[in-house]
Amino acid sequence: MASLFSLSEAASIALHGIILIAQEKEGLNVIKIAERTNTSKHHVAKIMQRLVKSGYLISQRGPSGGFKLKKDPAKITFLEIYEVIEGPIEVSKCPMEKQICPFDKCIMNNVTIQMTLEFRTYLSNQTVDNYI
Repeated sequence: MASLFSLSEAASIALHGIILIAQEKEGLNVIKIAERTNTSKHHVAKIMQRLVKSGYLISQRGPSGGFKLKKDPAKITFLEIYEVIEGPIEVSKCPMEKQICPFDKCIMNNVTIQMTLEFRTYLSNQTVDNYI
């Protein structure tokens, strides 16, 4: 079955993981995040380290270690987290990314532009604190 929208596993881990971390006062480790998101602990570790390097999380080693938020959850938007993982959202005129179109008018009526703008707006309006 075809899907118009698909969120990558990496982006899903980042978004869900940062909310789970925000919900825990004492922090959360890779194993617990992997269990709660039903994903590979290796993939979770890789994604969380990207968020550490980007300044969103603090990582603490040891038996009581884990990840904690480095920023105020009210100031972390989903767009920021998404773009750390996927890169900037680009608005393109053609869903096929063609430079030259054989038609005078887009047969998709530029619906992809509108969908991309709405998705970006949605992500920028969602903050981590809305989910804790």
